Amino acid sequence: MEPLLWIVLGTVLAVAEIVTTTLFVGMFAVGAFAAAGAAALGAPVGVQALVFAAVSALTVGVVRPALRRRLGPTAGSDETRFGTAALEGAEALVLERVDVDHGMIKIDGELWSARSFDATQAFEPGERVRVIQVRGATALVWRDDFSSPGELPGGLPETKR
Repeated sequence: MEPLLWIVLGTVLAVAEIVTTTLFVGMFAVGAFAAAGAAALGAPVGVQALVFAAVSALTVGVVRPALRRRLGPTAGSDETRFGTAALEGAEALVLERVDVDHGMIKIDGELWSARSFDATQAFEPGERVRVIQVRGATALVWRDDFSSPGELPGGLPETKR
């Protein structure tokens, strides 16, 4: 009966991994299946729990990092940004004067309406700016004169480009 309980737990955890795609919960599913094997061999409950914990820890600590490196960034991770979030931190060229009320910029060949992130700043055509945030179809921009990477206003981290 104990092997069946571990198999059910492992299956539930495997299904949870499919739903979350974190490569975390699945590692515990592997531990549950290993504990099911120990139970099938007649190991006492304490040994089964130890096998579950040891195999789960090993897979989380060794297998998961290797899989993450091999598979690359997952869709939900911070490493893969898409949509308007991918524009945050991008460099843009001012096409029409940008101030707190209106403006036009070019980001990677696309035209975007823009507003100044700081109401006291205005940008003239030809200037380079950095996209701080995108609200709807409007990019909020800041002067691109940062002395080192990662220095965006308001403590916002610079994104990978």
